[in-house]
Amino acid sequence: MSESLFRRERYLKKIRPYYDADDIIKVVTGVRRCGKSCLMKSIADELLERGVPEKDVVFLDLDSRRLRGIRTPDQLEEAIGARLKDDDPKFLFIDEVQNVEGFEDVVNAYRNDGGFSVFITGSNSYLLSGELATKLTGRYVEFDMFTLGFGEYLQMKSHLGQALENDAREFETWLREGGFPRSLGFTDPQAKDAYARDVVDQIIEKDIKARKKIRNTVAFERSMAYAINNFAATTNLSNVVEYLRDVEHIAVKHQTLSGYLDLLENAKLLYKCPRFDLKSRRSLRGEEKYYLADPAIYRARNTDARLNYGPALENALFTHLLSKGYSVSVGRIGKLECDFIVRKGDEYAYVQVSMTVMDSKVEEREYAPFSKIRDGWPRYLFTLDPLRNQRDGVRHLNLMEFLKEDGDLF
Repeated sequence: MSESLFRRERYLKKIRPYYDADDIIKVVTGVRRCGKSCLMKSIADELLERGVPEKDVVFLDLDSRRLRGIRTPDQLEEAIGARLKDDDPKFLFIDEVQNVEGFEDVVNAYRNDGGFSVFITGSNSYLLSGELATKLTGRYVEFDMFTLGFGEYLQMKSHLGQALENDAREFETWLREGGFPRSLGFTDPQAKDAYARDVVDQIIEKDIKARKKIRNTVAFERSMAYAINNFAATTNLSNVVEYLRDVEHIAVKHQTLSGYLDLLENAKLLYKCPRFDLKSRRSLRGEEKYYLADPAIYRARNTDARLNYGPALENALFTHLLSKGYSVSVGRIGKLECDFIVRKGDEYAYVQVSMTVMDSKVEEREYAPFSKIRDGWPRYLFTLDPLRNQRDGVRHLNLMEFLKEDGDLF
């Protein structure tokens, strides 16, 4: 067993009900190096702890040195078969399964045969965009995994025996350096930065360029830089095309730029947040926002990595809500914007995020969208203010405390 693993309970509790379901494939996706492999090992450990024989837990890490040469379905089938000792029920784990082109038939065959509870991981959305999704409609369940949230970050530091500073200092460090789990093993800030740059480079090479031929790499790099530098801002493609043309002196077609953003989204480097108009009750195309999978991505691609609290706090709450299973969109109410409309099942909430509302003008600006909302769903204002004024039925919460406590809206 992997005794030193930090177990990500946020995700384990979602997957546990499916451990023994051999008719449903468990699919864990997420940005590269967010902790998927360790999550799989944690699941395997839990199975061993409950008495499953070691011979019945089959684990293949297709990124490992011994198995990285597996590239075809036949090779994958052979590697699995070599690890089967008998016909007893098995728990089959395949890490980074997208390394094998055509893996779908192999995975589906084991599911069809029965007696195999299958878990697979992948670092991009292509995993569920092709044959697997077509063949397995209703026969798989996806779990989207993220880097360490603030609460997990504190817990993992304690797990590693690292000293904790006060919450405010730790929160600032997490917002700036991000939550890639492996980076906590480095105490030197330069080593952390180098690790983050390497992760982003791997994502670009393995999860983007290896899957899609990019003819104009300069245009792609500049487009990616723009998207990363302007995370949490409204993205108008026409304006971005003009910026690239007039400032960067690079000609990029509207369709090409849209394709670049899709590549970044499919690689889980960015997450798109659609915009929803509350008056017309419809989604608005072309006015989306993009958020980073982890704050370290911004730091890795910029020499000036000073913390901008506005977008950083929005990004932190956005990824937290996604990791908790909420659907999130940006709300438009006439000329006003509500940072997030949040949904889970049949419940909704409206959310504003600001570093502080101690200034009366900022307070009025943040409360203004709430005054236009006529339904009775809950409304939240998140700030870092130590003293929080409650007014107009809005719940004013401290974002740092909410994230530390792994908070829920409902």
